Amino acid sequence: MRLDDFDPNINVEDQRGQGGGSGFGGFGGGGGGGLLFGLLPMVFSRFGCGGVAILLAVLFFFGGGLGMLGGGGGQVGAPTQQVSREKAGSDVASSCSLNAESKAACNAFSSADKTWAAIFQREGKQFQQPKLVFYGGNGQSGCGAAQSAMGPFYCPRDQGVYLDTSFFAELADRFGAKGDFAQYYVIAHEFGHHIQNLLGTSDQVSRIQRSGDEVAGNQASVKLELQADCYAGVWAAQNRDRLEPGDIEEGMTAARAIGDDTLQKQSQGRVVPDSFTHGTSAQRMKWLRVGMESGDPNACNTFSGAL
Repeated sequence: MRLDDFDPNINVEDQRGQGGGSGFGGFGGGGGGGLLFGLLPMVFSRFGCGGVAILLAVLFFFGGGLGMLGGGGGQVGAPTQQVSREKAGSDVASSCSLNAESKAACNAFSSADKTWAAIFQREGKQFQQPKLVFYGGNGQSGCGAAQSAMGPFYCPRDQGVYLDTSFFAELADRFGAKGDFAQYYVIAHEFGHHIQNLLGTSDQVSRIQRSGDEVAGNQASVKLELQADCYAGVWAAQNRDRLEPGDIEEGMTAARAIGDDTLQKQSQGRVVPDSFTHGTSAQRMKWLRVGMESGDPNACNTFSGAL
């Protein structure tokens, strides 16, 4: 996908190099991030059942993070140092140009920001710009600790999209989802959670989750995640003239690889539908396609009808 270079006015924070170590190491020739498949207990905490699922509920419901694979949780730590407006442009350029993965994330984030700002303006709604937060291994979000094992996530409390860019290598090597569009899909999905936050959808789901009905909470989470997939498709459709051959296939490959049923089969050898929090591979592919084909956020109503 041919994206413009990032706008230096996007809101970027960089926690890399601020301490906290490199998280769970030992992956893919040179350490870095230790993501979902490298930490089997985290897989079970995200997709298992029983007591481990209860632990997940505590982390997810009270931590408040929303992500493709995991969510933020735990104690809120020291806030990230805010960058002065005078230095913002140069610091954004420095953070976004650190490596190819950072630039890809910033380009996609910037494109999503412009796209959704325009959509909101057309619909007469007020748009608020989120922030993109880079961290390495361990970091801090408004929803608690940020760890690479969680995967990318969105924190509604501080309107931040949190990313350890080592996830992109994991996406290609472990999940088999290669290509730039697979990376852009990750950012567009998390940006979709920001749109849900602005529209109040996230709050509605949180109320269901706090009701104490675990199955109902999981089902609401699935609908929220599938809608974020659809919103990612809407972003792609709004930038259809920038798509290249193979982009759609790359997106579908990524969506298939991170379906709950696929991940559960790989991690625990069985599927527990009541514990799904993100949707099956088929559902994730379906709703990404709905967004791509319609280009209309109103077509992304996963909360009515069959999934």
